Amino acid sequence: MSEPQIVWLRRDLRITDHPAFAAAAQAGPVIAVYVLDDDTPGDHKMGGASRWWLHHSLSALQKDLGRHNSKLILRRGTAAEELARLAGETGAKTVHAIRHYEPWWRKAQGALKDSLDLQLHDGNYLLPPGTVKTGSGNPYKIYTPFKNAMFEAIDSFDILPEPSLSAPESWPNSDDLAAWDLLPAKPDWAGGMREFWGARHGTAAAMAQFEDYLDIVSEYDEKRNLPSIEGTSRMSPHLHFGEVSPRMLWDAMSRYTSEGATIYRQELVWRDYAQNVICQYPSYGVEPYREGYGENFWRNPNRSDDIQQELEAWQRGQTGYPIVDAGMRELYSTGWMHNRVRMIAASFLIKHLMINWTHGERWFWDTLVDADYASNATNWQWVSGTGVDSNMFVRIMAPLSQSEKFDAGDYIRKWIPELAELSDPYVHDPEEHGCKPANYPPKIIGHKEARERALETYRANKD
Repeated sequence: MSEPQIVWLRRDLRITDHPAFAAAAQAGPVIAVYVLDDDTPGDHKMGGASRWWLHHSLSALQKDLGRHNSKLILRRGTAAEELARLAGETGAKTVHAIRHYEPWWRKAQGALKDSLDLQLHDGNYLLPPGTVKTGSGNPYKIYTPFKNAMFEAIDSFDILPEPSLSAPESWPNSDDLAAWDLLPAKPDWAGGMREFWGARHGTAAAMAQFEDYLDIVSEYDEKRNLPSIEGTSRMSPHLHFGEVSPRMLWDAMSRYTSEGATIYRQELVWRDYAQNVICQYPSYGVEPYREGYGENFWRNPNRSDDIQQELEAWQRGQTGYPIVDAGMRELYSTGWMHNRVRMIAASFLIKHLMINWTHGERWFWDTLVDADYASNATNWQWVSGTGVDSNMFVRIMAPLSQSEKFDAGDYIRKWIPELAELSDPYVHDPEEHGCKPANYPPKIIGHKEARERALETYRANKD
């Protein structure tokens, strides 16, 4: 019997369109393994919401592998050490994996190469980072020319089918998924996530959800900004954990040519763009790209109880700004937040409260089921004006007018029961209209006051 081949899984929990599985299956019996590696530096150990999703994603993959008379081996520890140990147990010498670009995974890939034959494959993005370059041969920094180059480079994709998997002579030991305690128990705070997501985990469920969404993808450009309706696909956690590849979604849209479908493809390209930024600037998730936005620029929660309380009010959805509070409560309940509201809530923390974007990035990292190092950091730095390609700091979102503009009344009434009886336009700004219920907090700061403070801080630091 030929030598067993290890497939090392991380954020690529599928069998379809998986080049590492395809290559391993051609070479010999396949041993698929997921290592729960918490040896992550700084504040980027996997958050609680992501762990909840991971449990269900791994469970779905176990069932998919079972259809091929195969198994998913679970190990816990430092990835390079556990994979080397598994190779010793099974006689495998080769590990196949999809290439990952987060700083900790780069480190793990480097360590593994010292002990085993690590075969890295590209497969988590539309094109491998660095594929499209400027005329001078450098990586793109600005999204729009990157997007244009990506659209020129992409014709169509040949989606890899599920390979036929042969089993090794004997299976190595595996941890029990339930023993990892990825699901919260005491207390069980995941009730909102179970209700919101249901059983929508794994490749089949994700693709069925996406095929249903394609019925309205032509309306994406308009509806994606309206939080009171379901106008987005909610594919972000499926993409993050690799239950589907972006190529699979692009291919599924091949028969759609509407403006909405084009805008959706641009969002997939933005995901590639974020990864290209991380490849150029690995510390992008913890450090601003632009100078002048160090700790002294911001109001630091670590230095003041009052500022810490403001941060906690934002986290709990108690700022007195209904659109912000609705988004933060949706996030804490479901592990997800509407894209337009993410921008509004992020802008409020950064520019109304003048709190460093890194505090928001860390909160999103812990509470989002789709917490992605590259996308999370790129989006936060775009809003804050600190990124390589970003909105200007002096462009300050007005959350109350955003709420009215994008018709968020029903969204607010859903997530803020204190305001459920208020009709439009009162629900957007009950304090201004003199109808704020006693059990809803007053505004933590006035919009005009906050705007003037932010602009004055900016001017003072630019002089």
